[in-house]
Amino acid sequence: MPKPAITNPDFFGFYELLSESERNELAEIREYLEREVKPLANRAWDTSEFPFEVVEKFAKLRLASYQFPEHGDGVKRSPLFTGFLSLELNRIDPSLAVFSGVHTGLAMGSIYHGGDQAQRDRWIPDMVEMNRIGAFALTEPEGGSDVAGGMRTTARKDGDEWVLNGSKRWIGNGTFADLVVVWARDEADGNVKGFVVEKGTPGFTATKIEGKIALRTVQNADITLTDVRVPEANRLQQVNSFRDTAKVLAMTRGGVAWQALGVAVRAYELAREYAVERVQFGKPIGGFQMIQDLLVKMLGNITAMFGVVVRLNELVAQGSGSAEQAALAKAFTTTKMREVVAWARELFGGNGIVLDYEVAKFFADAEAVYSFEGSREMNTLIVGKAITGLSAFA
Repeated sequence: MPKPAITNPDFFGFYELLSESERNELAEIREYLEREVKPLANRAWDTSEFPFEVVEKFAKLRLASYQFPEHGDGVKRSPLFTGFLSLELNRIDPSLAVFSGVHTGLAMGSIYHGGDQAQRDRWIPDMVEMNRIGAFALTEPEGGSDVAGGMRTTARKDGDEWVLNGSKRWIGNGTFADLVVVWARDEADGNVKGFVVEKGTPGFTATKIEGKIALRTVQNADITLTDVRVPEANRLQQVNSFRDTAKVLAMTRGGVAWQALGVAVRAYELAREYAVERVQFGKPIGGFQMIQDLLVKMLGNITAMFGVVVRLNELVAQGSGSAEQAALAKAFTTTKMREVVAWARELFGGNGIVLDYEVAKFFADAEAVYSFEGSREMNTLIVGKAITGLSAFA
């Protein structure tokens, strides 16, 4: 009698490294996401509109509290748990996962690590409850990978206030965020500093970027700052240079590696399900050698990705994870993800380009995940410098 098919993409059992309570909690989260969030995802992606009802649903899950337990339920989760949580969110919908990641990782992370205690107490409790949504404004129209050295947005001290001028681009949540962490170069000392710009501040405008083919639900904005005045109390007090910004990016870069894994996992799940259900030439296409070759290559990539991200989180838990390791994880997993989604779309044939079968969304969204939080080339140069001791940055 043949063995039953192995449907789990976690072929080597990495989930078993979690505690039983963490596995149970993730199972509950997955069930909730499948029931409450997934039905919203494809419609929102198709219309390029943000489903604001998801904010209440994410708040109910207390997603924003996991990395900041002292402001949440007080229960400290392992870094491995937060990695698997990212996998689950991206498995449901990468756009909605980006909304959550920008809010909790980039915006809250900047305030938590870059602000003083008064600033944390002032903003983070509301952000944990998702009563106030955050955004992170770093990238500029003329500065993506080179924004560290080429930042044109400026900050000028004027008494007890700062005056911000410049432009930002690709700012997730930017059209509706209540708090936007804006990075600007101090005209006095040339160093990059962080500022929390609150919704309604005069001189701040955000315009939605239209025509995207990936992460269509994410409300990316072009932001213009014209003599925007913020008080000294809104300057992140622990940020003194771009190195402090880079610490936040290094923290979230490992999260993008998990995001890539979640995208790949879902593409594989969809492809495997389709392969055993789709009948051609009198039998399921999963019974053909070339289809099985595609599935095995996909599973091999996913297994390798699991190994990288799980080990990275173990190192983070030990306090020894480095920016270079996070860079390698991001570059490697997003490259392997790109292969997986392409093979999955190929397996679906013509059905792979319509939203009805869902794989088209993951195929398109993978392109954005591949590009943001440092391109493959930039992360490659970070790792290349680490292993040679020589900088190849232009």
